[in-house]
Amino acid sequence: MRKLLALLSLFALNLAGEARGPDLEIKETQMKQGEFFQALVHNVKSKPRIWFNTKEYQMFQLDEARWLPVDPEKRKLEEKYKTYRALIPVENLTKVGKYSVLARLGDWQERIPVEIIDNGKGVSRITLSDDKAGLTATAKELKTVGSGLRTLSYTKLWHGKFDYPSKAARSSPFGTKRSYNGGPISSYHKGLDFAGAKGSPVYAPADAKVAAMGKEVEGFVVHGNTVILDHGHALTSIYMHLSKIDVVDGQQVHKGDKIGEVGHTGISTGPHLHWGTYLYGTSVEPEKFVREEIL
Repeated sequence: MRKLLALLSLFALNLAGEARGPDLEIKETQMKQGEFFQALVHNVKSKPRIWFNTKEYQMFQLDEARWLPVDPEKRKLEEKYKTYRALIPVENLTKVGKYSVLARLGDWQERIPVEIIDNGKGVSRITLSDDKAGLTATAKELKTVGSGLRTLSYTKLWHGKFDYPSKAARSSPFGTKRSYNGGPISSYHKGLDFAGAKGSPVYAPADAKVAAMGKEVEGFVVHGNTVILDHGHALTSIYMHLSKIDVVDGQQVHKGDKIGEVGHTGISTGPHLHWGTYLYGTSVEPEKFVREEIL
């Protein structure tokens, strides 16, 4: 009798497991301009699709082996299902208001309302010297930086919180709108600056692979000497205006490794490091990765 009851219980567990359907989760449904939503789709056997503000984003499978049950039968059941995630960027100039995130897989779809609120960043008025004001990015510079920042790697390389890439004082924050030489406000600061002395070290804030790089002498007239790191799952980071680069294309780096030195190359008002973080090629708040552990 006990054996029969055990078999019936296992049969019921399997039925319950097979009956479960996809489930969309948004970690926080209210975000500031320049931040990002963590969207997860649980209980699926293949990759779902997801959209925000009319744009589709690639989803990446999460490795959840450490959370699987210890019991062999339950573990086998759970391993049939996967969780996929997308860190969906909210571009800094997105209008505040109500939006939604939509996920689909086959006949299933689910939509969750979300809200974008103002980030409260001000305006920075910058004066450039005559030799810097007229500079525009070269075609090579735009192509290298653009493709590097849009890297979509399926292996997640970073673990835990990011470190700051410089020990220097933080100066210009992310997200401030910008006016150059008294002109109109047409852009914003796409990173966080560090007022480091020329030659001070720049470190990798997390594990990554060098996705792209360029030098001022090779045509990087705006960005200056630049390194772009790929952290996986559509997350990249950029380090600009360097005086020296200490890595090569394709190199694996670990948190704390020296990747270069602070400089004054490209369009720069003085020696400093510009650090930016990007999701799917869209700039997002770098300090969010330092404050929060994004699993």
